[in-house]
Amino acid sequence: MTLQRRLQVITPSGTESAAMEEGNAMIRVAFASTDMIRVDQHFGSARGMAIYRLTQECADLVEAAQFGEQAQDGGEDKLLAKFECLEGCAAVYCAAAGSSAVKQLLALGTQPVRVSHGTRISDLLRELQTCLKEHTPPPWMAKAVQRQQGDPSRFDAMASEPWEEEG
Repeated sequence: MTLQRRLQVITPSGTESAAMEEGNAMIRVAFASTDMIRVDQHFGSARGMAIYRLTQECADLVEAAQFGEQAQDGGEDKLLAKFECLEGCAAVYCAAAGSSAVKQLLALGTQPVRVSHGTRISDLLRELQTCLKEHTPPPWMAKAVQRQQGDPSRFDAMASEPWEEEG
């Protein structure tokens, strides 16, 4: 099954860059959900995804995708639309995920996170914001923040390289 509907929330220009300038980590996190309130779907057969942009101060819904009814049949082709939808997401929370999907998600740089069926998205967002505020992120979040902010040591390495001026 392919993507049926996709709603993207347009934010005022500069919102993301303003958060970055303030030194705020900003990550995208997805939740497999039918009602956009609870995580209640297996990744492979998920009929919906809610994608949030998360900082220490706020969590904004930026995208909602609907995939329709899907069976848990091991069919890999149904995952392609989900992988495209998750582009730029550091993690996807779901009630379960098959081993093949987990491997593919990790290869794409998206950490699958299994939570209990019915876990409220708002509770998970609060937990993630607390991790960002207290600088106690889980490993996948620490990697995402580091990727976003870049490796500060790379500038030291560049500065130590010999310079050649063209004239």
